[in-house]
Amino acid sequence: MERERYRLVFSGSGGQGVITAAIILAEAAVIYEGLNAVQSQSYGPEARGGATRADVIISNRDIRFPKVTQPNVLVCLTQEAYNKFSATIRPGGLLLSDSQFVKPERKVDARQLGLPMHETVMDRLGKSIVYNICVLGATLGLTRLVSTESIMKVLGKRVPPDLLELNKAAFEIGLELAEGSEKPEFRGQRSEVSQQRNP
Repeated sequence: MERERYRLVFSGSGGQGVITAAIILAEAAVIYEGLNAVQSQSYGPEARGGATRADVIISNRDIRFPKVTQPNVLVCLTQEAYNKFSATIRPGGLLLSDSQFVKPERKVDARQLGLPMHETVMDRLGKSIVYNICVLGATLGLTRLVSTESIMKVLGKRVPPDLLELNKAAFEIGLELAEGSEKPEFRGQRSEVSQQRNP
């Protein structure tokens, strides 16, 4: 995939780990893929439970402005985040949401996809602490912005040894959900309004 410049926004509520997911992605791009990346975040008024947003820009060129105004990839983990940010998606982009928490209510010029990420993590692992890593896996499975190996290396450096296998399992679940969404029998939320990309 040509990665001249990709703009991503992870959005949700405090405690869902969207900032950590963004940091892991940015580190994988810079340290192991040889790309440029910047990451920034903003918080709601509450430290936990308020709206949270984390931006990542990945490019093989210099990045002069760290804020994302029109993302190629938008991840929404709460209805509030969807309502607030869905209109900003770049035409032809990808809007990924959690089907347990988000009901797509807007027609946007992008691919909208809802996956049962939280539900699947809880069913198979029983640990919401790795929900964000599942979300990261689904995002990477759908975009291939960096390699799986690069993410695993970052996890190996960032995650305590006793939690590493749990995090790897959550990441693999995300990849599986992304792969399953491409199959004809997929029963999640999908709305492909446009596949066109802006130059």
